[in-house]
Amino acid sequence: MAINKQIHLVSRPQGEPGTDNFKLVEAELPALRDGQVLVRHHFLSLDPYMRGRMNDAKSYAAPQPLNEVMIGGTVGEVVESRNPGFQAGDKVVGMGGWQQFAVVDANQPGLLRKVDTTHIPASAYLGAVGMPGVTGWYGLTKICEPRAGETVVVSAASGAVGGVVGQLAKARGCRAVGIAGGPDKCRYVVEELGFDACLDYKLHKDTKSLATALKDACPNGIDGYFENVGGMILDAVMLRMNAFGRMAFCGMISGYNGEPIPMQYPQLILQSRLKLQGFIVSEHMNVWPEALKELGTMVATGKLKYRETVAHGIESAPEAFLGLLKGRNFGKQLVKLI
Repeated sequence: MAINKQIHLVSRPQGEPGTDNFKLVEAELPALRDGQVLVRHHFLSLDPYMRGRMNDAKSYAAPQPLNEVMIGGTVGEVVESRNPGFQAGDKVVGMGGWQQFAVVDANQPGLLRKVDTTHIPASAYLGAVGMPGVTGWYGLTKICEPRAGETVVVSAASGAVGGVVGQLAKARGCRAVGIAGGPDKCRYVVEELGFDACLDYKLHKDTKSLATALKDACPNGIDGYFENVGGMILDAVMLRMNAFGRMAFCGMISGYNGEPIPMQYPQLILQSRLKLQGFIVSEHMNVWPEALKELGTMVATGKLKYRETVAHGIESAPEAFLGLLKGRNFGKQLVKLI
């Protein structure tokens, strides 16, 4: 029997998570039954939403069970199949989790999706042409509803989601302004991703300072805002929002370890007649084909750019994940498993 290395969640973090919340486990791979396929994972996706799943608390999704494989998106190759819909060599995307291999019941719709890696790298199906890309596409097009000439701002602009938002906004004729942490990330957002401006939030100690910088970067105000962070950044953006502005709430990473995130100026929601809408991209599967078509075409033709931070080996996943929560990654955080 082949050995499958896995990372299990073995305890719930109290506040900031640590490597002791995880455990490396070796398990034997079972023989396939009819309808199943064996997938060898090439890349594992690490994403901020995983932090929320580690808590045993009410949320939009069930908590990650203890002493089981940690949840996560994967891209890999079918190495054995007892399902007529798949054959060895097929490249597939799924939710295989933090492990080297996965046995999947391929008769269940949506668990595995074949992908073409001829013009799009396999890893991109976990980033720009995967869940993060579709997340950016949905929040921008369906909630922010950008129109040519408007200004769109996105926090965590150098990340896997934020980078897509700004580039899609530019493709729709908007002014795109990013917020990121550090000069290197801000330089990348402007020079490589093509944003019009990017503000380094680390240079601003309070809301007023960041709001003043936003005023300079967004002389016509802000019409659409894609939120990934919360806290001071949200407050500063709200001070610059135009009347009838639209705000897509995707993430609140500033509070993922349980910190409260008070809003300083809730009256602006009324005064500026703002629309604030949270969303979970997996609840909108009907638009995924449309989103993936645009994103895939843009990546294949070089019109959508992205960056990846790659850790190596399943053993590196916990440290890489903790680094992601602290903003140590640059672009999409992956673990290479082959």
